Amino acid sequence: MEVIAIQKSAFDGMTNELKALLELTESATRKYTPIFKEEKWLDNQEVCLMMNITKRTLQTYKDKGLLPYSKLNRKNYYKLSDVLTLLKAGYPYNINDNGSTDE
Repeated sequence: MEVIAIQKSAFDGMTNELKALLELTESATRKYTPIFKEEKWLDNQEVCLMMNITKRTLQTYKDKGLLPYSKLNRKNYYKLSDVLTLLKAGYPYNINDNGSTDE
């Protein structure tokens, strides 16, 4: 283990910077808290695992408007209720471009 000695003033400055960063992070996420508390949201990987589908199939569901999603910081999120609705409707199954199904 390596021990590094720094001046107390430098340590206090770093502590203050970290506190400011924590406050900024909490402030930025506070506006999204009500959105995420209303309902459970899932990311791409969670949806694929839950539905036992590939990312490509998930993209097809999005492209065809079968699964609504929201984008936050370049990442897609899906409401758990929307995923469950899709599962209850009999998905996943393959969808051809002409709208017929391959089961």
